Amino acid sequence: MKCAIIQFPGSNCDQDCMRAVRDSGDMAAEFVWHKAEKLPPVDAVIIPGGFSYGDYLRAGAIAAHAPVMRAVQSFAALGGLVLGICNGFQILTEAGLLPGVLLMNRTLQFACRPVRLRVERTDGPFTAAYAVGANATPPLTMPIAHGQGSYFVDPATLRTLQERRQIVFRYCDAHGAVTTDANPNGSIDGIAGVCNAAGNVLGLMPHPERAADSLLGGVDGLGVFRSMLAARRT
Repeated sequence: MKCAIIQFPGSNCDQDCMRAVRDSGDMAAEFVWHKAEKLPPVDAVIIPGGFSYGDYLRAGAIAAHAPVMRAVQSFAALGGLVLGICNGFQILTEAGLLPGVLLMNRTLQFACRPVRLRVERTDGPFTAAYAVGANATPPLTMPIAHGQGSYFVDPATLRTLQERRQIVFRYCDAHGAVTTDANPNGSIDGIAGVCNAAGNVLGLMPHPERAADSLLGGVDGLGVFRSMLAARRT
């Protein structure tokens, strides 16, 4: 499997993603600059975290109009896997590839710390390596690092997300309960990650690539990359 990691001016998690991809199994990756108008032959695209274009105007707003995003939109429309992490999630919502917006954190302060996550579904290409239900994977631990991470949608869209099972991750406590205290940024319904209706585009605010090496304190994030690899083998 081969994936493209998109680089914008201000990306700062691209190298972390490259390492996580290589450590997750039989996967290769190459960087693609934001000015590229075409993608190389790949099975997946990762839009990493950072502060694309300095977060001017609004996080992800300028990057959503970069030349490479037209290629990413075409790739996604054909069923290609697209993963957006933190700023990548913001870019995907700004580009219209995912519903909703990312607002300022409830505290209006930058948040940088580990959080716990509950996996809500494992029948998609990004979470198949985890388990839900009776054999549920314990809450995952991944770090967040964002100032505009409060996910918001209007009530009608929230109902649609719930009915179509597009909510993939929620913030939770150590017991898996979705509570206000466990929600680090005030996201609606405790949402930490959502996918599109087709399930091939995922955005999440926590950083799985920073939880992909025991030297960094945990490997809970590796499941995201291994799930993508497994999805392309089937």
